[in-house]
Amino acid sequence: MMASKVRSDVTMADVAAAAGVSRTTVSFVLNKRQAGIPEETRTRVLEAVSTLGYRPNAGARALASQRSDWIGLLTEIVTAPFAVNVIKGAKDRAWADHKYLLIASTDDNVTDAAGLADQTVQIEKLLEQRIEGLLLAATWHRAITVPDVAREVPTVLVNCFDAAGEFPSIVPDEVGGGVVATQRLVAAGHTRIGFITFEDDIPAGQGRLRGYTRALEAAGLPFEPTLVTGGDATALGGYDAANRLLDRAERPTALFCGNDRMAMGAYDAIKERGLSIPGDLAVTGFDNQELVSAYLRPALTTVALPFEEMGAAGVATLTALIQGEEVPSLQTVSCSLLERSSV
Repeated sequence: MMASKVRSDVTMADVAAAAGVSRTTVSFVLNKRQAGIPEETRTRVLEAVSTLGYRPNAGARALASQRSDWIGLLTEIVTAPFAVNVIKGAKDRAWADHKYLLIASTDDNVTDAAGLADQTVQIEKLLEQRIEGLLLAATWHRAITVPDVAREVPTVLVNCFDAAGEFPSIVPDEVGGGVVATQRLVAAGHTRIGFITFEDDIPAGQGRLRGYTRALEAAGLPFEPTLVTGGDATALGGYDAANRLLDRAERPTALFCGNDRMAMGAYDAIKERGLSIPGDLAVTGFDNQELVSAYLRPALTTVALPFEEMGAAGVATLTALIQGEEVPSLQTVSCSLLERSSV
């Protein structure tokens, strides 16, 4: 069959439709990747490429021979308080690696079909710009479903992970952060430390609880389940949870709150009882949401989520992956304690 004249308007999606396969399959065939694709399917894809006049360097195949110096960042956190830190960390590291960021945004609801479809469209738009690799950054630490189209280029996940462990992931060290938040209270002389966690069973809550129990064990203090209570991740959730702990006949003398907003609610519960911070109760938080933690009175001692560091680590890992290097499947980034006045 005679090949058509090369056309710049033909996309990989057009080839996929003509061959009756997915775009990912087309990418695998053009990049000669072994993915269990039958020879008949490979032949059909190549015939579609020839017939339509598809220019391979308009898609992922070009990445093997051409360096665009662009990295795509798909984030659902453009309007979130921490977004600028992820973007700054990624941008600074990309600049150091002589790369540039191309940023697209999506909704944070990617568990349903509509959310995944939106992500797929955004990734395809980034691929059309011949990005060398892709970062997917999430609002909060959790497992995500990664669209198939992300497999066309090296991809790294930031502040999230995929359940199958197929993609390299950069996440905060929730356990280590829970340890340092609790250790600070122990170091101040507290032996009855309450922990306000999240109602939802999420990695942040699981990790911070493990850190809390680990720090108690290291200090020789018993773990008392009655000193742990949950609430939704809001000021009201923290307020209600703190009241439950303070209603105990033998109340705690310190509270480790699962995030800064919950700590803000705990402050209200403490002050309503005429108690002082840190005189009667010491408080630590988590996240370092500065609009909250730095402006509470007294200012909140808290653990900072390492968004800037995770953004930088994501780019460093992606650069290594693009260069064909082996990278860890999961990396944790340390969470540091910020001393203020609540302990």
